[in-house]
Amino acid sequence: MTRDFSSYLKNHTEALVKDVGVEAACAITGKSKATLGRYYSHHDEHANRYMPIDTVAHLEDAAGYPHVTTALAELAGLHLARSRNDPSARDGHVTSDVALLSRRFGLLMEAYAEAIADNVITTAEARQMLAETMELQKVLVEMKLHLEAATD
Repeated sequence: MTRDFSSYLKNHTEALVKDVGVEAACAITGKSKATLGRYYSHHDEHANRYMPIDTVAHLEDAAGYPHVTTALAELAGLHLARSRNDPSARDGHVTSDVALLSRRFGLLMEAYAEAIADNVITTAEARQMLAETMELQKVLVEMKLHLEAATD
C-alpha cells in the first residue's frame, strides 16, 4: 500500500514559503512567485511538482524552523531534536513557553469556533486551523528543547 504524501508535503511547503514571506522567498531562491506557488499547489497540473531540496534548505535556514524537514521526519515516523550544543536550544524560559503555548492554543480554538459556527468547515477555514496547528507545534518543539536543555 502506498501512502499519499503529496498534500502533507505541499501544505508544509506552503507554510515554509509563507513563514519566510513570498517576496523574501523569491529573493532567497531566485525563483518567481508563480514557481514557488506551483510547489505547493494542489491543482492536478502541479501534482508531481515539488520544491527542490536545496531550495528547501535555503528557505528553512531563513525561516529558522524546518517546516518541510519536520514533515519528512514525521512521515518516516521520526522526530527532530536540536543539538544540545546549539546555543538557541538553551535560550528561552519555560514560563514564557507556557504563556506562548496558551496563546497559540487560544488562537487555534478561536479559528475552530469560527469554522464550526455554520456547521461547515470550508477549505479556507481548514487551512487556517492547519496554520494555527503548525504554529502550536513550533511552540511545543521549542518548549521541548528548553525543557531538555534544563535537564542537562
